[in-house]
Amino acid sequence: MLFIKTMRYILFDDDSRFNLLPFTHTRPIADIRCGIFTMRERWETLLNAKTGTITEPYLQKVFPQNQLSINKIESEPYLYINGSVFGNKDLAASITNLEAGAKLIYGNTLIATKCDKISNELTDFKNEIAEFKTIEYSNFIYSIKNIWDIFSFNDRAIREDFLLVTEGHHSQPIPDTIIASGKENIFIEPGGIINIGCIINATTGPVYIGKNAEILEGSILRGPIAICEKAVVKMGAKIYGATTIGPGCKVGGEISNVVFFANSNKGHDGYLGNAVIGEWCNLGADTNSSNLKNNYDEIKIWSEYENIMKATGLIFCGLMMADHSKCGINTMFNTGTVVGVSANIFGSNFPEKFIPSFTWGGTADSTTYDFEKAMETANRMMARRDLNLTEAEIELYKYIFDKTAYQRQN
Repeated sequence: MLFIKTMRYILFDDDSRFNLLPFTHTRPIADIRCGIFTMRERWETLLNAKTGTITEPYLQKVFPQNQLSINKIESEPYLYINGSVFGNKDLAASITNLEAGAKLIYGNTLIATKCDKISNELTDFKNEIAEFKTIEYSNFIYSIKNIWDIFSFNDRAIREDFLLVTEGHHSQPIPDTIIASGKENIFIEPGGIINIGCIINATTGPVYIGKNAEILEGSILRGPIAICEKAVVKMGAKIYGATTIGPGCKVGGEISNVVFFANSNKGHDGYLGNAVIGEWCNLGADTNSSNLKNNYDEIKIWSEYENIMKATGLIFCGLMMADHSKCGINTMFNTGTVVGVSANIFGSNFPEKFIPSFTWGGTADSTTYDFEKAMETANRMMARRDLNLTEAEIELYKYIFDKTAYQRQN
């Protein structure tokens, strides 16, 4: 029997996951996208290894603890890394050099620890490492603590990810049918297409075009911007930094400092700024989202975990929309609106600033979105990209549907 000695890397959730609802209803913190990568993809690139997950029990079937597929392993201790922390080369080196029974911290943040055994739940994990030797990390780190951090940190994350993903690689040629400045900051992966008449300004930040992504005719981009694998920028779009268009997304209109996770659509005109859009969302034509109050006051948003309006410390904050939610044409979202999982929003006037998961309708008349119909719609949208919900994913969404029922009744 072959024995392979390897390190087991496991990304864990910390208490930040409660402040990152509704996005963490459907994923661990590690699978939030910020920059070119998700938090997990960045760590896996730095470590050159696959990672497992410790998160809430209802998510574990979809996000297993151990992603390794080796028949038999003579394993070193398990290396646990905080999924909310942005990885970099220096931090990755410090983590891999940890001794068993030690934990690396920065202020009040646990960055990583090395254990002799795997923990089945977050509570067990926290108890097991309580008495571990503490090592202070001397360099600065940053991490996602609140949902607005996702777009607030996107500028820095794109710049750092651009250096990481392009190191040692060569860009495809920049077409001579476009206007481009700062060409040294433009990187096009194989299969990436920029059509005639596009304008790209990369003097303000890098512009990354992923594999098989396409920018259609007449689009205007101002970096830092990440257009990820198989994403499409529609004709005449105006995209400001710091914006990430995640894998498989299709976007148009005017966009500024927005993070799209994956496979979501904003295919038409309308403004979206300082916003986060999850996976499998669809914004109807001429949807607009306010990101600035008329009196320039600080924006507050609804905390689903604390059940209160919470100050962001920002004057610019737009729409936060979780997975599989959709809105009809001409929808108007107010500053700091939070939309839960699998909501279907339509009707006149501004919707409420917090729209619970599985809501059907608008301000005047809303009800609960029938669960079976919601799953049918999700599968129809996913089928357009040759995907479908697994049984484990349907169980996950049913858990969220039941857990958030009280919000729809209030």
